[in-house]
Amino acid sequence: LSEVKEMKFGIVVSNWNSNITNDLLNGCLDTLYSKKVSKSNIKILNVPGSFELIYGSKVMQNKQVDVVIAIGCVIRGETRHFDFICNATSIGIKDLNVNGKCPVILCVLTDDNLEQSIARSGGKYGNKGCEAAIAAIKMAAI
Repeated sequence: LSEVKEMKFGIVVSNWNSNITNDLLNGCLDTLYSKKVSKSNIKILNVPGSFELIYGSKVMQNKQVDVVIAIGCVIRGETRHFDFICNATSIGIKDLNVNGKCPVILCVLTDDNLEQSIARSGGKYGNKGCEAAIAAIKMAAI
């Protein structure tokens, strides 16, 4: 576990649906701190929305981190915008994993309504931010 303390983490957080993304971020940070990661080894970058997580994560990959965690929340609306943003974001993060300098963990909730997002950001289904932190540790160790 001592090697985890030396790992450097980049976290890119969407400001859209910030009530949800802040809870995801807090779950992620709590998990990293519980694994003895120091605050000085965590860099956080805020971006406007989930689509912007792609560029933000690309920038973060170039900041001497071992892994990037992309945190966002897209809630379905009345138009197809949800489908385009979810698809583009997941493909963009996939491309960064294929071509980038370090792994990028996709922690983007794609829910039908606010209640589902709440349930996955500290509610009855746990906190996906915690799960992303564990995935980040495992991927950085590869």
